[in-house]
Amino acid sequence: MNDKEKLITEFYTAFQNRDFKRMQNFYHDGATFSDAVFISLNAAQVKAMWEMLVKAGKDLKLEFKNVSAAQNKGSAEWVASYTFSRTGRKVINRTTAEFEFKDGKIIAHKDHFDFYTWAKQALGFAGVLLGWTGFIKNRIRKSAKQNLNNFMLKKA
Repeated sequence: MNDKEKLITEFYTAFQNRDFKRMQNFYHDGATFSDAVFISLNAAQVKAMWEMLVKAGKDLKLEFKNVSAAQNKGSAEWVASYTFSRTGRKVINRTTAEFEFKDGKIIAHKDHFDFYTWAKQALGFAGVLLGWTGFIKNRIRKSAKQNLNNFMLKKA
């Protein structure tokens, strides 16, 4: 296992252990993060996002596999199981992560998952009917961004 694979493994082990402080330490001060819900977060936002999600995910379970890295890029697959707090519905989210590294830390992190599959689980019938639409995706993004902003303001 090379240094980058070790970093990814330690990151997801911290996630499994719900240790957001350790997770935050893996990010470079200039880091960025994006996924289907959280778009173009900066380092402060991504660190706060993981804290918010870990604290909110009371029943969060995480598994990861297929960690690989070479030079300044890496990847992993991970599955999160949790209850979506807004609806109380159970979600199993299968994600592929891509990483870029700088100075031994994560400088860019992109998670890829099927938003429609997530929406069907998290939102139920509304997700089945409308989860594929830009309207629902944008509404979820706006709500998530507002939740993150509120979380960060409370911490300040």
